[in-house]
Amino acid sequence: MATTDSDHLDIESIRADFPILEREFGGNQLVYLDNAATTQTPDPVIDTIVEYYRETNANVHRGLHQLSQEASVAYEDAHDRLADFIGASGGREEMVFTRNTTESENLVAYAWGLNELGPGDEIVTTEMEHHSSLVTWQQIGKRTGAEVKYIRIDEDGHLDMDHANELITEDTQMVSAVHVSNTLGTVNPVGELADIAHDHDALIFVDGAQAVPNMPVDVEAIDADFYAFSGHKMAGPTGIGGLYGKRHLLDSMEPFLYGGEMIRHVDYEDSTWNDLPWKYEAGTPAICQGIAMAAAADYLDDIGLDKIQRHENELAQYALERLDEFDDIRTFGPGPGTKRGGLVSFDIEGVHAHDLAEILNDHAVAVRAGHHCTQPLHDKLGVAATTRASFYIYNTKAEIDTLIDALDDARQLFA
Repeated sequence: MATTDSDHLDIESIRADFPILEREFGGNQLVYLDNAATTQTPDPVIDTIVEYYRETNANVHRGLHQLSQEASVAYEDAHDRLADFIGASGGREEMVFTRNTTESENLVAYAWGLNELGPGDEIVTTEMEHHSSLVTWQQIGKRTGAEVKYIRIDEDGHLDMDHANELITEDTQMVSAVHVSNTLGTVNPVGELADIAHDHDALIFVDGAQAVPNMPVDVEAIDADFYAFSGHKMAGPTGIGGLYGKRHLLDSMEPFLYGGEMIRHVDYEDSTWNDLPWKYEAGTPAICQGIAMAAAADYLDDIGLDKIQRHENELAQYALERLDEFDDIRTFGPGPGTKRGGLVSFDIEGVHAHDLAEILNDHAVAVRAGHHCTQPLHDKLGVAATTRASFYIYNTKAEIDTLIDALDDARQLFA
């Protein structure tokens, strides 16, 4: 039942860059629909990793020899590349490399939150937050006495912006919001939230883990104070992520981790800190991963983030259309025809998501099952777990048809 794929991308050529997609299990070719968790890595990025270890491998900022100089330049340039990728005109001084979005959240929460928050202060976040945000601010609130409040979502999975305007007050010090929900696919109006926050002299932190890989992002147009993302969700390696922060904020905050690289001078009484961004990158960093994340940014820019966004939306709309053929399947988030990220979470009546995922795996269809690190959201939705199919640049409508056929087999098995 496959229809013509989007003419915005050369899918056949893109798929050729991802040889893992040719793998077969039980005679079935892999259909990889777990991209919201981790995307696959294309040959150009893998080649960058191999080239680094074959030709350039050395520690950065610590050696006068040629290899160290080459590694240092490539690693520094990677910061500039990722800053440009998300529209940060301040370059490397506003781009800190972390392990992932979660570490970026924790860096701000500890380096800013523990020093700036106290009793009477408020942190405003949303009901659709990933645990990396929700748990982090929850625990910082417990330590500082600040109260955490949650912006409601409506029946369609959108933020209640009237409620947001009520919650964000002069007592609010930080607004933290996910740009694109990893469970609902909702694209949040983070620019509008930033305006409301700034009108009350509050800061805004944006979790861009599901946005940066899939759509054009301009942190300065959003007016984000902090913006975080992960390399492994944008066709890059694991173990590397980015934190954008406005320079005056990063300058004013204390380091999150202490040790080598992040210092300027040390004596037995005290220490002073290195320039940005190295002030926040203690110890030997993930050098190769950072350079490879920059290669992933090049790869995505060559394709075009606007095209990627259109392609993923088409796939999500097609998946909603196909899933709507079944009366016992409930989908979550914005409905058909509404702008959304490239994922769909759903529940089949009488079939637990974990059981369903195992059956789909027998068909070589890889999806995610569980609460997707949004357990409070699932509690609100009244479902213990959902199955999530998430799409990327190499997925096709034919693969969604394969998913639907496998779902139909599962429904028959549990009938």
